[in-house]
Amino acid sequence: MKLTLPRSLSSPLARSTFAWLILRVLLSALVAAHGWARLIAGGVPPFGEFLNAQGFPAGFYFAALVTAIEITGSIFLLLGRVVAPVCAILAFIYAMGIALVHAQEGWFVVGLGRNGSEYSVLLIVCLLLTGLQHVRSKDED
Repeated sequence: MKLTLPRSLSSPLARSTFAWLILRVLLSALVAAHGWARLIAGGVPPFGEFLNAQGFPAGFYFAALVTAIEITGSIFLLLGRVVAPVCAILAFIYAMGIALVHAQEGWFVVGLGRNGSEYSVLLIVCLLLTGLQHVRSKDED
């Protein structure tokens, strides 16, 4: 069976642009799920308590800030606005998640482990590559 692409995706540039768009929209949904689930389920206060226990001052405010960044950042990603800075900030947040939670649990999220780093690493790599894709060079100004 031969796959035939629509004419709009006939060039490598068009396929690449479309692929990056799909990745950015998917990342937006994944990041939104983090923030909205925490907000709706009442997870901000427990997250704040966890941060306090890790030595962060004003843990609740950090937890609320992270949640707000995930929610608003996902909207910016979806709209394709300020993508590079949003991706960098989110990658930093998830790297902190690895340092504080996931690294001690190992690599695997399920199967051979639980709550490990693999999903966060994948998110970070996808965020950084997506952000890099939206950095403008001096020639583009």
